[in-house]
Amino acid sequence: MTGSGVDRRALLAAAGASAVLGAPSLVRAQPDTGVVARTRHGRLRGRRAGNISVFKGVPYGADTAETRFAAPKPPRPWRGVLEAAAFGPLAPQPAGGSNSGYLPESAFTTDDTSEDLLKLNLWTPQVGQGKQPVLVWLHGGGFSNWSANSPLYDGTNLARLGDVVVVTLNHRLNAFGYLYLAELGGEAFADSGNAGMLDIVLALQWVRDNIAEFGGDPGNITIFGQSGGGAKASVLMAMPAARGLFHRVLTMSGQQVTVASPELATASARKALANAGVDSADAFKRLTKEQLIATSRGVSYVPVLDGRSLTRHPFEPDATPLSRDVPLIMGNTHDETTLLIGAGDQELFSLTWEGVPAKLTRHIPQFLGGLTPEGVVRWYRDKYPAYSPSQVFFSATTALRSWRAQITQADRRAVQPGADTWVYQFDWKSPVMGGQWGAPHCGDIPFFFQNHHEIRSMTGGGPDTDPVASVMGAALLNFARTGNPNGVGVPDWPKYELPTRATMQFDTVSQATPDPRGEERRLAELVPYRQPGT
Repeated sequence: MTGSGVDRRALLAAAGASAVLGAPSLVRAQPDTGVVARTRHGRLRGRRAGNISVFKGVPYGADTAETRFAAPKPPRPWRGVLEAAAFGPLAPQPAGGSNSGYLPESAFTTDDTSEDLLKLNLWTPQVGQGKQPVLVWLHGGGFSNWSANSPLYDGTNLARLGDVVVVTLNHRLNAFGYLYLAELGGEAFADSGNAGMLDIVLALQWVRDNIAEFGGDPGNITIFGQSGGGAKASVLMAMPAARGLFHRVLTMSGQQVTVASPELATASARKALANAGVDSADAFKRLTKEQLIATSRGVSYVPVLDGRSLTRHPFEPDATPLSRDVPLIMGNTHDETTLLIGAGDQELFSLTWEGVPAKLTRHIPQFLGGLTPEGVVRWYRDKYPAYSPSQVFFSATTALRSWRAQITQADRRAVQPGADTWVYQFDWKSPVMGGQWGAPHCGDIPFFFQNHHEIRSMTGGGPDTDPVASVMGAALLNFARTGNPNGVGVPDWPKYELPTRATMQFDTVSQATPDPRGEERRLAELVPYRQPGT
């Protein structure tokens, strides 16, 4: 096409060289646009968003179709300049779940999936100079779904506000990343149960080796993640291969006390093979991407105690000593299950007292232990007489299902010598949809990312969000710079210690409070905790 400013012959030559090398396709961009950075594997051309340089779809690993159910490999070097202006594909995964209008719709899009998914995205105030803290985000969705390709995780505002480098990434999920086939297929499948975690390790190695070119400090890496992303961060704390690749951790509604035993993980693998109608790991490996996605449904996926990548549980029987010297912030939201459970069952927002026990039995039977649902309802009505039936349901399910792992991890860190730990609770109640969500799962994400005005479906985007975002942003940036959230813009936030259990409550007016939900904590502790899927 003439008049486009693109040299067609140069474009074809570059594409041909790429095909020979087996590297990503190359495009020669106009010389007067974008910003170029050099990595160990080749040059990249990003784009400018105001005073922030943005690089998307940056290869940090090779096509995983070449390493199915095995550890990832670094990307092949490329010639010329690789365009880094668009997100890479999503990890293969089943179609998205319930949303009910709260989360951005893009979080549930699964159209563009590929096994060539080991790509990261990067926002930086300056290329080629500086030595700023680096924040590496791990997306949610458990170990089965979602991706980093969402406006919810756009790093522009955070990078601009904090003068930091923000990195997000995609990695293998579900059967592709966490199906343990070692007992069924032998040595060739030895890393299959933790392949997704090894992808993240490879991404962190890429950050260590390349981030200085993007103005980042390889000696100051904070990993942070929400829900499944927080769980992945917890697992990384116990992985010897990840030691030294990060220096602070922040987990949001995502803890991982234990991982799966080889026996339990093998049982899940047998179920996946049965779903696929095959009788061997080798036959399973030969299935198409679409067939593997189909087998992922109905199978539990979590990292595995495989004796290679993981030789102990992250927080069982105690906090892993491997990361005792890594400062840690852990947080949950006040009303986790309004979204986690309520998005898929709208009846929960208009319950009667007679209906609460049956809904508890339906949604959290494995978390009740020796408690009866009727007894739980009586306990809440006695302690919180102003609560409606729906409030009792969501409070009980949050305390017993979603909050319990944080209590366990925080208490075990509190008694670990030399471990610096802080805990928060996100209390700000969203006004959207009549306020039905309260302070739900995912509610804290826009505030840490400073996208509270952009993600209006979650926050409403009003001025009342500003004081919440101001404190949360300051705490995150203080933590990234110094390993301590205290500093300018943050009320005094004591470390989490026993028995005081100081907890920062993020709200329009944020403050630290000793053990703010002590009554519910003591109720939850009556039930022995078992990590879902393990």
